[in-house]
Amino acid sequence: MDAAILDAIASPRRREILRLVWNEEQTAGAIHRAMPDVTFGAVSLQLRSLVQSGLLEARAEQRNRFYKARREALGPVAEMLERMWDDALWKLKLAAELEQTRRGPAPRKRRGRKRKS
Repeated sequence: MDAAILDAIASPRRREILRLVWNEEQTAGAIHRAMPDVTFGAVSLQLRSLVQSGLLEARAEQRNRFYKARREALGPVAEMLERMWDDALWKLKLAAELEQTRRGPAPRKRRGRKRKS
């Protein structure tokens, strides 16, 4: 397998993008909305990396760009990714990895307002 492909799927964010576009084409905006903890620019950089590695195909339509996974480019790794995405433990691991790779300050936790008696 090509080193660029292995590098591309090593990133939890890029694996999540692949999962989002695995079965259906998505716009860059829809992908960004599914990953609200990162900027649109960061998502755009990840999309560009996946297109350059040959794992995504992109097409322009008016002002939008649509992305879809190129499953055949992954060969036997595609089946492994599908099994992984269905695994509950993997979902927990992904959440932890995404939080660890998030840039910027941690989101503020909302505190419940105390009522005066």
